[in-house]
This record gives sequence, C-alpha cells and structure tokens, in this order.
Amino acid sequence: MSDQSSSSLSRRNFLRLSGMTGAALTIGYFMPALANGKPTIISTADAAGAGIDLTAWIRIDKTGLVTIFSHRAEMGQGAYQSIPQIVAEELEVDLSKVKVEFAKGHPSKYGSQITGGSSTVRGSFKALLNTGAASREMLITAAAQTWQVDAGTCYASEGQVIHRPTGKKLGYGELVEKASGLTPPASVKLKARKDYKYIGKPVARLDNPDKINGKAVFGIDVSLPGMKYAAVERSPRFHGKVKSFNDKKARAVKGVINVIKVEMPVFSGTREGIAVIADNTWAALKAKKLLEIEWDDSGIEQFSTESLYQRMKEDLAKPGLPQKALGDPVRFFDKAEKKLDLIYETPYESHSAMEPLNCTAHYTSEGIRVWGPIQGPDWIQSDLSTRYKLPIEKVEVNMTFLGGGFGRKAFTDYPAEAVSISKAINAPVQVVWTREDDMTQGPFRPGGIYGCRAVLQGDRINALEIKLAGQNMDHQWSPNPDKMDYNRSTTEGWLEPYFESIPNYRFADIPTESPVPVMWWRSVYSSTNAFAFESFWDEMAVAAGKDPLAFRKAHIWDNHDRYHKLIDKVKEVTNWENRGKGYGVAFAECFGSIIGEVVQVSKNGENGVKVDKVTVVIDCGWYVNPTIIEQQVEGSVIMALGAATIHATNFRDGKAVETNFHQYRLSRIQDTPEIEVIIMENDEKAGGVGEPSLPPLAPALCNAIYDLTGKRIRKLPFSLTNLPEA
Repeated sequence: MSDQSSSSLSRRNFLRLSGMTGAALTIGYFMPALANGKPTIISTADAAGAGIDLTAWIRIDKTGLVTIFSHRAEMGQGAYQSIPQIVAEELEVDLSKVKVEFAKGHPSKYGSQITGGSSTVRGSFKALLNTGAASREMLITAAAQTWQVDAGTCYASEGQVIHRPTGKKLGYGELVEKASGLTPPASVKLKARKDYKYIGKPVARLDNPDKINGKAVFGIDVSLPGMKYAAVERSPRFHGKVKSFNDKKARAVKGVINVIKVEMPVFSGTREGIAVIADNTWAALKAKKLLEIEWDDSGIEQFSTESLYQRMKEDLAKPGLPQKALGDPVRFFDKAEKKLDLIYETPYESHSAMEPLNCTAHYTSEGIRVWGPIQGPDWIQSDLSTRYKLPIEKVEVNMTFLGGGFGRKAFTDYPAEAVSISKAINAPVQVVWTREDDMTQGPFRPGGIYGCRAVLQGDRINALEIKLAGQNMDHQWSPNPDKMDYNRSTTEGWLEPYFESIPNYRFADIPTESPVPVMWWRSVYSSTNAFAFESFWDEMAVAAGKDPLAFRKAHIWDNHDRYHKLIDKVKEVTNWENRGKGYGVAFAECFGSIIGEVVQVSKNGENGVKVDKVTVVIDCGWYVNPTIIEQQVEGSVIMALGAATIHATNFRDGKAVETNFHQYRLSRIQDTPEIEVIIMENDEKAGGVGEPSLPPLAPALCNAIYDLTGKRIRKLPFSLTNLPEA
C-alpha cells in the first residue's frame, strides 16, 4: 500500500462538491459503471446533470470541522471507529476533532453497505485511504496557490497546511473555498505503513463517550412528530395465518388507538399477525397480551427437533449436491484397511442480540423513510423500492447504532412490516419486538449433520468425503426450490491449502427441507463447518499416529508460507511441544483471515472440565486498530463457547421452544476463560475480524477434552460439568 498510487484510482475517480454549508469541500468518488463505464473526472455541475451522485466520505466546512461519513452499521464491531481512523490517517487530521455521521442507504453512492462477512475494512480500506489522501492534496494545492509557492514545499499536519521554508500555516477551514474549485488529483501517493500515526495503533473508540453518557441514538431512541407505537402478535408457527381474532380487551387498554391485521414477508412466504397501535410502547405491549387470536395452522408441519435431525440423518444417505471435488474418493472406502466414518451434529441457534428488533417507519405519498438498527441499508432500500414500486431515491434508510446484530438485522422482514403498518395507519410508527418475539420468530442459524469419511495411507489422507445435511439458506428465496441452481458453497471454513494435499476428495450438501426460517449467523456456514472439519482432522491425526498440529502442517505444501507462519506462531506462543494434557487445537479460514486457536482445559469434578485459557492467533493482514481486533476476537470466543456448551434453539409442535434467557442461557462472566490474542504482522491485504475467530473454538475445545479425558464429543451443545459418554 505504501509509496504508490492505489489501483482503485484507475477505477474510481474523485469528485468535489461545494456549497454544502456555505463553502465546503466534500470529497467522494463514483464508480465508472455509473458513468457508462467511462473513468472520467467531471465537474460537480456535469455530475449533477448526468444524474451521478457523489460518494460523500469527507466534508470539511469553513470552520475547519471535518465530518467523516460511516457507510456501514455500527453494532459493536468498531466500524464507527475504523472508517474515520483510516480516513484521518491520510487526511492528516486529529482523530479526536473529527465528527462521524452514519451515511444513509445509497448503493450508487457507497456501493455495498451490508455490514456482514466481516467486510467493512477489507472491502473499503483502499477507497478510504485514497479519499483521505486526495482531500489532503487538494488542500495543500489550495495553500500553495494562496502563498504562490511550489506545492512540494508544503505539507499537511493536524488539520493545517504548513509551508516548510517559512513555517506559515493555514487551517483546513481557511482553504476549503479555494480547494473546492480544484480538480481532484488523478492519483495520490499513500503513506508507508511505518509512517502511520493512527492506523495499527490502539486508538480510543470515538463512540465510547456517547454510549457511556447516553447520547448515542439506537433504534428505539428515534422519535418523530406524531409518531405512534406498535407491537405485533405474530403466528407462533412459521408461515402461519390468522383465522380470527377478538380485540375487545386490547382496545380497552388506555392509549390503544387501533388494532389491525398485518402481514410480514419471510423469504418467499409470509407470516401473519395482529398489530396493536398505541400512543406509547407500554400500552401497545400490554394490549398485545390481551389479544385473543385463533391461528390457521392448516398445512403447516408440526415438526420437532428430533424429527428434523432424523430427516437430516436420512438425507445423509443421499449423494448430495457436489460443492468441491477432485479424483474419486468413494471408490477407496469399501476396500480400505485404515479408514474413518464419523458423524458430527450442530444445533440451531438464535441470534439473541442484546437489542431486540425495532424499526421506525413513515410511509407518505412522497415516499418512504425508515430509521433503525439496520445492518444492510442498501438491501432495505432496494427491497422497499421493489415492494412498493417506488423509485429507489424515494426510499430513505437511516442507520442508528445497533445493540448487536450477528446477521439478523440485515434481513428485510422487520422494516417491511413497519412500513406496512405506517401505510395502514397513515402516520409514522415505531414497531418494537419483545425478547420473546425475537427468539421465537427466527430466522435462526441452521442446524446440521455432517457425515465425514476418510481413507488414510500411512500418515497421509488419501481420500476424503464430507457431506452436510441441513437447511441451505439460499433454498428459501424461491417458491420452487427444487428447480434452483445451488452455486453458493457451503464448504467454507477449511484452510484452502488443505485441498492441494488430498488427491481424492468430495464435499457435498443435501438441502434438508424444513419450514424453519434460517439465515446468516456470525461467520455463516463456517460457524458449524469448522466443528466437523477440525474435529475430524484431529481424529484423523490420532488414527495416523501423528501429533494434531504436525498432522495439519504436513498437509500444507511448503509454498504456503503464510499458513506455515501461522501454525508456527501457534506452536510457539502455546509452548505446544512441551504442553501437558488438556490441549486442543483448531484452525479456520474465514472472510479473508486465517486463525489458529488452542484451548486448555482441566478437570472439574467427577465428570466435568473447566476451560482455563483460549489462545487465538489471527492473521487478518493489513489492520486498523489492535484493540478493536482483541475485542472482536474475545466476543467471538465467548459467543462460540456459549453455542458449543450452553444454548441451542429447539422446536416442538412446529414452534420454537426457547422464549427468553431463562431457557436460552448466554455465557456469563464466570463462564469466560482467560483469552489471549496474538495478531500476526505482515503485508497481506486486509481480512475480516468480526467473525473469523468464532469457528475454531468449538473443535479446539472438543479436541482439548479428548486430549484430557479420552472422550470424543461429536454433538453440540454439551455440558462442561457433565460430559457425554465417549
């Protein structure tokens, strides 16, 4: 990245916009596709005439105030900090004097705004660096012209341009009027990593003060003139309908204004419910409990957890849809002398973000406006535009802070429901979900069963077949799923170089049919895949008579230096070769990062274990803030530990069983072990941070338990205090 112009400048051309607050300098870029593929720098007037919107990343007004726009949601993962930290580095401004605002949903301005796939930094850092550098160079040029000196004799520092020979200074605010009339540079020189002031440093988060003093605006804090409040009693069974309802008791509650039937889209189907509209949240929630509803469950399967997993087990006998394959592994299994044939099982999980779902919406003849804890503002904007047949510019999506998301708040169902209620009552409305709504309605992380077979030849894997039977997330989008093409790989999570060393392998999935709505959950398929993959690797290592770490390393060719360095670092920081009993290791590759984790356990009672320490080595390449990385890794480990040992979503009579935290218990402080985080230093491109550390925890834990007790755990969740029989 250092001492060269970024390739992004050849694809995205910077523009400037004046007149925002008197005279202001606003810097952004547009993608060539928006200008018929012509990468041409054009004036603001020409851009407006051509209907091209600028990506407004930075605005500097005449007072010198620098506003940096965060185009991604902030749900605790640190985007609100990382984006300004990147921009401020090249802009040369004091980060403590920067104002941050959430950008509105606008795909033609900001490209993808989905906060998922750990993509915020890795998908935007080059554009952000170049935007900051372009702004800096325009301000330097403006100062040089003012002083009538060579721009090469000037430099920028802490919101000022300084003339090196004379020491003269001009603040950015004094230069914006002149700078706004300049043509943005076609290319810029970026700093070398060694010269960074902010990037790579543990800078304090900008959102902390407002979250501590209560100024931070979350979805439920939104208030509009004339706003009403709604709570919805939805069908307890997925895709259920309303047969009849009696709202007499609900309407008698003081503050209740109306009771109406509503419909919420859920993938290719719908779920019906009854909405209580009131002049305050408490009245709406109180009245909701008094509704008398008869549900039409005709044609809806009355399934249970047991029947779902029995169906998955039966599906494992099918060939499945091949995702990755090489050679012909199947022909080796019948005659092989040294082989393994094992099954692993993972549960359904609720997202259970601390902030339940909510959304504020206002539908008018002029368009739609929504506010809330939204992970994908561009997705919501597109969905509402299509659903209500409105031009996309007539749909405004405003992000607030999120109290957790984990993928659930990227879905389009809850904003669509809020808009439908606003339209029905002809007023702005805030729809608030209870914890029970949030935990029983889904969508959930899909459960799965993995069939894993391998043939060993000496201490090498000669043939490998892994099949996943479980719900395919993409299956739900079509009313005719049997006719769909499945292009999405469900095999993510393996270290990719493993494949090169196995001469015969086959990975396949069997989309198990079920009415349960499922979707992305932190680290998506990797969250369950890694448990089967890395547990099976350990079992293969034992069968081959090899050390688990050495067995993995031996299956990665020498030309993959990055992977070997990671394994060597894991070996070094855990003193692996001199370890005692109770150590387990696992690796994962997830969203551009590679991770190794070692879990240490000790005996706890007659048939239990205690998790003493988790060591995480993460190689996420180019990174912004080590403190945020540590926070995200710790959060991933704790969430993964809960999913492995404490909680799961179960079903009975076609409904979710767990309704609140008294049944779906989350990890507590006393459940949390010591967590050590080591960040690899290299020049690799940026990878994800918010999700990749979750997948290796469960297999590393189960491998550690085997190392200590000799018991193999192949089904999650399990109890740490009463281990299942081997």
